[in-house]
Amino acid sequence: MTLKTILPGKLGFGTAPLGNMFRDIPEDEALATVEAAWDDGIRYFDNAPFYGAGLAEIRMGRALASKARDQYVISTKVGRVILDEVEDVSARDLGEKGDVFKYGRPNKIVNDYSEDATYRSIEGSLKRLKTDHIDIAFVHDVAQDFYGDEWLSMFESARKGAFKALDRMRDEGVIKAWGLGVNRVEPIELLLHLDEPRPDAFLLAGRYTLLDHDRALQRVTGKVDERGLGIIVGGPYSSGALVGGPNFEYAPATPAVLDKVARIKAIADRHGISMKAAGLQFVLANPAVAAVIPGASRPGRIAEDRAALGETVPADFWRELRDAGLVNPAAPLPQAV
Repeated sequence: MTLKTILPGKLGFGTAPLGNMFRDIPEDEALATVEAAWDDGIRYFDNAPFYGAGLAEIRMGRALASKARDQYVISTKVGRVILDEVEDVSARDLGEKGDVFKYGRPNKIVNDYSEDATYRSIEGSLKRLKTDHIDIAFVHDVAQDFYGDEWLSMFESARKGAFKALDRMRDEGVIKAWGLGVNRVEPIELLLHLDEPRPDAFLLAGRYTLLDHDRALQRVTGKVDERGLGIIVGGPYSSGALVGGPNFEYAPATPAVLDKVARIKAIADRHGISMKAAGLQFVLANPAVAAVIPGASRPGRIAEDRAALGETVPADFWRELRDAGLVNPAAPLPQAV
């Protein structure tokens, strides 16, 4: 079973904001956002225990409790086990993510990629999501942005534990697919070079976007496509920088990033198109990309994303971006530019 046959469409819902990413989101606003996504026809929801120390999964479970389970697809992640005991949120070491989830639950988060922890993580997610099965499981954040120089040893721990456990769960029919859910290209490249195990899919956040796609294009998208696997793109707006936000990669955007955004926007304005349309349609033009999952914490954002997918973007816009050196010359562009 391939990723493209599992997913119900090209637009999904990324739940990191529901874990109170960057701000304390009221419960009714979070649930209304999921309901807006459902009303829009979105049927794929990506989760992780890490998002607010289980908060995003709890909210997703509440929001979807009245929906028929065979009507939607759920993915979540392993590698972090959420405990009942609490900890000092300000003392957490989240690598480059800093205070991203400081408004989430204070439950203790344990990083553990062993086989036993993988089963415990899935069990915890099932309870929080109020469901009896997970469709896709991603091994979360075995990369440099969380573990620095130790990332290879964490990857090795996952290879011996989580990878084998998920391979077995997939073969037994407990899950339909598994892979990596990361913010860096290198772990995907490394896994693709192994003879065993056999991943089905990858969730790559922030590394195949209009603002940042060179390394993914050079190192992994072609290989993924050749093998008939698929990539789900998270963070298509680069933490909001592409659409006018102050952050890039979960931190304040640099002058260089802001300048690139301004140059792209000047061309987009000239052609009368939105930056969301440019961002989403660029991502989906790559044949390796099966879906894109923008995050949302306000109901109105869902309609914006859907409208952006349907926007007519003239070929001249993409041609201008390429001529200005704002996209990689090898990047697949919509309308075969």
